[in-house]
Amino acid sequence: MKPITINCFKAYDVRGRLPDELNESVVYRIGRAYVDFLQPTSVVVGRDIRESSERLTQALIDGLTDGGTDVLDIGLCGTEEVYFATFSEALGGGIMVTASHNPADFNGLKFVREQSKPISGESGLEEIRALAEAGKFLPATKGTCKSLNTDASYIEHLLGYIDISALKPLKIVVNPGNGGAGKVVDLLRGHLPFEFVEVHYEADSSFPNGVPNPLLTENRSATIDAIRAHGADLGIAWDGDYDRCFFFDEKANFVEGYYLVGLLGSSFLKQQSGQSIVHDPRLTWNTIDIAKEFGGTAVQSRTGHAFLKKIMRDVDAVYGGEMSAHHYFRDFAYCDSGMIPWLLVSELISKSGKSLSQLVGDRVRMFPASGEINRTVKDAKAMLALIEERYAPHALMVEHVDGLSIEYADWRFNLRSSNTEPVMRLNVESRGDTALMLEKTNEILGILDAV
Repeated sequence: MKPITINCFKAYDVRGRLPDELNESVVYRIGRAYVDFLQPTSVVVGRDIRESSERLTQALIDGLTDGGTDVLDIGLCGTEEVYFATFSEALGGGIMVTASHNPADFNGLKFVREQSKPISGESGLEEIRALAEAGKFLPATKGTCKSLNTDASYIEHLLGYIDISALKPLKIVVNPGNGGAGKVVDLLRGHLPFEFVEVHYEADSSFPNGVPNPLLTENRSATIDAIRAHGADLGIAWDGDYDRCFFFDEKANFVEGYYLVGLLGSSFLKQQSGQSIVHDPRLTWNTIDIAKEFGGTAVQSRTGHAFLKKIMRDVDAVYGGEMSAHHYFRDFAYCDSGMIPWLLVSELISKSGKSLSQLVGDRVRMFPASGEINRTVKDAKAMLALIEERYAPHALMVEHVDGLSIEYADWRFNLRSSNTEPVMRLNVESRGDTALMLEKTNEILGILDAV
């Protein structure tokens, strides 16, 4: 094949606009390159509900099998189901065809190798890109393709995280955003005593209610309205490939992912004291405090699933969480799941007799946070230097693990450039002083907006 340039490789995956950046020909090349790089004997493939995903998946399967590997096709699924099939079936790798929360005219690929270890820019993605662009592939005997259904074992695995007998008949609003998460809720509902209130439930590749991305405030109103209308105990919303889930409490308030990291971390540490939990650098004090309180160790990782999963494996952490709603579990091959968290939170509500707002309320008051605020800037590197020059001289700690983190006795912040968008992301928190947190948030935003 003739050499080409492929522009849709990102830091952690492949994502591009159809058809100019990503199309069947490009995906075929990537499939061939994946096999030449990894040399797996068998690979699992799955896809999301986007209209383009079926034909891209077929091109991917053609590339993989032409490269000599056998393919197990699990069909429509979430990214975590590819992770699960890869590690539970002891396969050589897995690829998910998805663009997650990107617009409808995008698609992409997420890759893992054996044991569902991630393949990212620092662990093979650039090599795969170079092979795909060159188009000189190794000769091979064509592999086979057959269907695989892992629904039963996947659901059994999910239910293994909770004590079903302890669950109360909660009323839960579930909003897949017309993505694919409803399929898994349907598989789970017969095992659970919950009443589900369905919102934007049916999978629809045209995304009639907007792209499934609950981080966008405009996408939260339907969940909020349903909680209020039905008097629900909590609400859950997912992104398109449901590797992230987002929580709303019984008062219909959005719960920042930061506090869910602390809540889930404390749950695991109560059961297994002395374990490690891993967190990202954006917001940290609550997680560190919880680890100390329950006899665990809080370990910091760079933001991003590939980095966090590596650190988790290195320290054998029982749990890891990012404030962006990615939650990782040792028993899930250190991978992220959008299903395990809400099952665990539902169990915590049932066992404690407390509402979700009560479970996180004390922590919100102890460590009030701004939530992530994005700003577009002309020169991110210059802006980081300017902010460091302004705030570093009197700081207790200055850190460059991921962007810039600066800490004082009673407040701290992290400012970093996005890996996927031309924006800077700001997070500010304080020790029990909401007014101070808001003051410093506005102060830093004033600098970002002025330049």
